[in-house]
Amino acid sequence: MDRAGPVGVRSLRIRLRHVQLALGALWLLDGALQLQPFMFTPAFVARILAPVAQGQPAPIGQSITAMAHFVAPHVALWNLAFALIQVALGLGFLWKRTVRPTIVASVAWSLLVWWFAEGFGGLLTGGATPVTGAPGAVLLYALIAVVAWPRSGGQPTATSAAAGGLLGDRGTRAIWAVVWATGAVLVLLPPNRAPGAIASTIAAAAAGEPSWLRGVQLPVAHLLSGQGLALAAGLSALQLAIGLGALFGRTGNLAVGMGALLATAFWVLGQSLGGIRTAAGPPGGGAADPRAPPPPARHRPPAPVERPGSGRGGAGHREGRRAARRPSRLALPGAVGRPVGLEGGGVDRPGDQVPLGELAAQGPDLSQLLRRLHALGDHGQAE
Repeated sequence: MDRAGPVGVRSLRIRLRHVQLALGALWLLDGALQLQPFMFTPAFVARILAPVAQGQPAPIGQSITAMAHFVAPHVALWNLAFALIQVALGLGFLWKRTVRPTIVASVAWSLLVWWFAEGFGGLLTGGATPVTGAPGAVLLYALIAVVAWPRSGGQPTATSAAAGGLLGDRGTRAIWAVVWATGAVLVLLPPNRAPGAIASTIAAAAAGEPSWLRGVQLPVAHLLSGQGLALAAGLSALQLAIGLGALFGRTGNLAVGMGALLATAFWVLGQSLGGIRTAAGPPGGGAADPRAPPPPARHRPPAPVERPGSGRGGAGHREGRRAARRPSRLALPGAVGRPVGLEGGGVDRPGDQVPLGELAAQGPDLSQLLRRLHALGDHGQAE
């Protein structure tokens, strides 16, 4: 009897199981972050869910606003339900017998979150960028879950976890290529290739962050200041090479390594480690989820880039550190995931906060909802 087959099957199952366990751990982390006190207040709707409607096509914006209206009256109960759903998904991935139904449930939940809490990753707003998390963290969760669906009987001759999944090795490589090619297109959109656009995004992400993180972001932002089309074209070409490189056996590992490095750079520079290390946060806690800024923040005109070391201790710096933040999102294309619950997708920083008058353009319902929620928040703080 040839022992190579059974050993190969066992090795494959362990590797595929690692992907499932990683998804489970991330969903559990999501559930824990969703249980922060801040998430049980009206600010969860006013500063996280409702602003996602800005800049969306009318039907999409109206549906997101309607969901915000629906959640607002009983936000604490709904947030508890959201957290429990995410914890249940995490536990389902940890138990082998429930992996398949959990994958189905997680894909369905991910698509709902991608719609109502991420606004389809901002892809329909015209200003989405991979630097701040597009095409959306939770969409990647859904794709990875599909990859992690175990084939019946395993694949004795397979050499990777992906080969034992539903899509197989070729299908997984194709997904990787599409995700990175999408990023290559997004970074070339007019708002993203404008002079100073990427530098301003990085500088805005540094607001309110610890000094050691600002010390990394601001020098890079200053270095890239004034760069527009050339920088966008370079990032686009790099992402395209990462995506297409995975399609070929000889360059596959190199492409994955380069993708991991670039995704990490986006996470650190454009998303501030997801805001987890932010010194100043919303009442009851700062970061709720490592994510990228919401669509509203992506449409702001480029702001002046602060020179490294300037403004330390000044009024603007203190204001930035006091500014209320929403959790940011991380974009990690490929097989690397990160927490993605229903906390929404953005960071409110000085210069990025959206005036109610501007939100009114999305319709009177959204403006009225935000005014009511802000009033509730002010009343709660007064008490």
